[in-house]
Amino acid sequence: MNILILGSGGREHSLAWAVLQNPKCDRLIVAPGNAGIDQIADCASLDVDNPSAVCDFAVENLIDFVIVGPEAPLAAGVVDMLRNAGILVFGPTQAAAQLEASKTFTKEVCDAAGAPTAAWTRFTEAAPARDYVREKGAPVVVKADGLAAGKGVVVAMTDGDALAAIDHMFDGAFGAAGAEVVIEEFMEGEEASFFVLCDGDTCLPIGTAQDHKRAYDGDEGPNTGGMGAYSPAPVLTDAIAQAALDQIIRPTMAEMKRRGTPYTGVLYAGLMIHDGKPRLVEYNARFGDPECQVLMMRLGGQALDLMLACAEGRLADAQVNWANDHALTVVMAAQGYPGGYEKGSAIAGLDALPETSSQMVFHAGTTARDGQITATGGRVLNVTARGATLQEARDQAYAMASHIEWPEGFFRTDIGWRAL
Repeated sequence: MNILILGSGGREHSLAWAVLQNPKCDRLIVAPGNAGIDQIADCASLDVDNPSAVCDFAVENLIDFVIVGPEAPLAAGVVDMLRNAGILVFGPTQAAAQLEASKTFTKEVCDAAGAPTAAWTRFTEAAPARDYVREKGAPVVVKADGLAAGKGVVVAMTDGDALAAIDHMFDGAFGAAGAEVVIEEFMEGEEASFFVLCDGDTCLPIGTAQDHKRAYDGDEGPNTGGMGAYSPAPVLTDAIAQAALDQIIRPTMAEMKRRGTPYTGVLYAGLMIHDGKPRLVEYNARFGDPECQVLMMRLGGQALDLMLACAEGRLADAQVNWANDHALTVVMAAQGYPGGYEKGSAIAGLDALPETSSQMVFHAGTTARDGQITATGGRVLNVTARGATLQEARDQAYAMASHIEWPEGFFRTDIGWRAL
């Protein structure tokens, strides 16, 4: 098969790495890719948020299967155009991708489905939102309604933080994504990620993970896109995962089908677990980043078979073959992230690190320049390892990270602390 993956981050590098382990893959193109992906696959310059451009490229290059990595192409309707052209694609339609693209849409679907989630209120202007916070009081969660690259959520522990977040969003910090704001009840508990493949009818769980959102050790500092992750997540026991499937995921999928917008692709449910009961924090319509890296490390080549079964509506006959292992990834980010940071610094030491089924450095924000790997983003590398125990995976990942020479970067030293 000729396969096209859309995206340029660590998630897409790990997807490419897993797909290439499957003999079904004859040729792999990743658009636009990064310096790490370029070492294992063909990279192509392509505007992945432009459905017509993606469709034309797929036709010209005889692509049999497209895997959509990030959320923006989904919200732009890339899947719809590819399907209309008769090209097999992994991901939800534009209408179904609203489960991530609109917080209000998700809340309305959950209410209709009876799926347990936080109480919520939507605002289109700042003044009534501020009045609501003054009346209710903190803690609350303030969310930009639309896509904000994982940064449009503020867990406000004080009234002042909540009011500042409201002003920040309505003042245009996230553009159109912040034109509407959802304020939610603060949910206590421990958060974890549950990944399920859906083909419109069947839901197949494919793994759990837990990531670390805060920038610094001890879960201190600002929220980020994620500073590390591990899989499986012990807090998501079999019983809790089954409850989430029965009470949240399946009712949501049934409601989506009832609305005439059946959901296909991976559904990433962020869950808050308290007293052994799950509640939905949010849905994402794609693999998490950096959760995808640890899932792909554990799934390997079967990931392609599962995504194909999903896209072809064959999930009822599919199964996941899990090894009894663990994976952990450490994100190396540019100093200053998630605020302002410098681009263009050189990274050394990568050539000496192993690239095996249990040890990989997945690139995120990198490019090759004058024979060197340079940093071009906030989150730059995902140092990932797999082991018989979480401690073994953690030790290997940090041993690898210690050999990377990048003074302009930093990483958390406590990934996996909740489980360990």
